[in-house]
Amino acid sequence: MVFGETVILSTNGFSDIINITDSAEQIVGESGVKDGIVTISVIGSTASVSTIEYEPALVADMKDRLEAFAPENMRTRHGDTWGDDNGFSHIRATFMGPSTTLPIVDGTILRGTWQQIVVIDHDNRPRTRHVRIQVVGE
Repeated sequence: MVFGETVILSTNGFSDIINITDSAEQIVGESGVKDGIVTISVIGSTASVSTIEYEPALVADMKDRLEAFAPENMRTRHGDTWGDDNGFSHIRATFMGPSTTLPIVDGTILRGTWQQIVVIDHDNRPRTRHVRIQVVGE
């Protein structure tokens, strides 16, 4: 069986980290799947999906590391070509990846005690993001 829904988020950009664990768990519950997998995928080339212990200090640390890795003010050929100055966001998103897949066991997403599912919008402006949550199993 395959079941999916799209979640729509309003983001602030600049590596805004949004916890979507509750939405993913709700969609898995609605699917009726007891054993399988769930894939969470953000649509677009300047955002990513990952897991993190979603607490303020670690969220701030993550943003700091992303800034050190690919600074907002870095010159990119992409920015020179298109004039949108968001090359850094494409680089961050590419290295992190647009999706994650997690197991479903007994109708629940299998994750660690402090492991939450997050969408990170790296773009240089607020955006409306579409996140596809796709459940496969039985």
